[in-house]
Amino acid sequence: MTAPQSNPARPRPSDDAGSAYRFESFRTGLLIDDLWFSSWDPGPGDRVPAFAVDLLDGDTFSDSTLGSRPVLMVFGSRTCPVTESAAPRLAQLHREFGNDVRFVFINTREAHPGDLIPQPRTPEQKRAHAEALRRHHGIAYEVAVDDIDGTVHRLFSPKPNSAYLIRPDGTVAYRAHWANDDTGLRRAITALLAGTEVRGTSRALVGPLMRAVGHLPGIVSAGGGKIERDVWRAAPPLAVLARLSRLMPSVPVDRRGPLAAALVAAAVSTIAAIIVVTVL
Repeated sequence: MTAPQSNPARPRPSDDAGSAYRFESFRTGLLIDDLWFSSWDPGPGDRVPAFAVDLLDGDTFSDSTLGSRPVLMVFGSRTCPVTESAAPRLAQLHREFGNDVRFVFINTREAHPGDLIPQPRTPEQKRAHAEALRRHHGIAYEVAVDDIDGTVHRLFSPKPNSAYLIRPDGTVAYRAHWANDDTGLRRAITALLAGTEVRGTSRALVGPLMRAVGHLPGIVSAGGGKIERDVWRAAPPLAVLARLSRLMPSVPVDRRGPLAAALVAAAVSTIAAIIVVTVL
């Protein structure tokens, strides 16, 4: 095992960054930022930054209270479609590994603030959102609530639904871009518990994102029409796929996005072939 490494280049949160963190509308720039980890984000082999966050049931979860078991720390929010996709997968992982791994879900800013579920502006509102998230998903493990500036979330990288598998000594063993990549998480947890090599970062990106697309209409229903309007402005292709996914009520939600993408790809290919034949 490599020695724990610090991350001295990690910028410290600032007041301005905290204000920007509490955005009112989803934007294209946010989507772009969500597509990759920055070089200063904690990664495999890095020691986690010093942090402390309140648990809903009392006490504090921090870098000094990790305990003797590995920790799977997940970030997410009620208006995040990836969180919607991830929740049942995480529940299954908890049933499989909950005796050997500590699971902690940290409620973040709302990924898609809307009319009915706006961005929280006070600690009390943020806590209420965390409690609603726990009820909605029936989360059976620990749930924590970050402050309104997202201090802890920003320390780890403000991805909407990332996950970190942390060794008891406080070093990152594995990180997943999207927590609905349960295949990668299961493989990493199994390897860590077995004492074998852990592949440090999930490479799954497009697949988990497509699985989440089918959950976007449900997010709009819960959070309000503003969410859909924001997505149309910020990411029209995702909005189109989400609209198509509504036409597939008999298809499991996680499969609607990939199927919609396949249908669009087939339609584009057909149109392109017709154009080529017509021109020739």
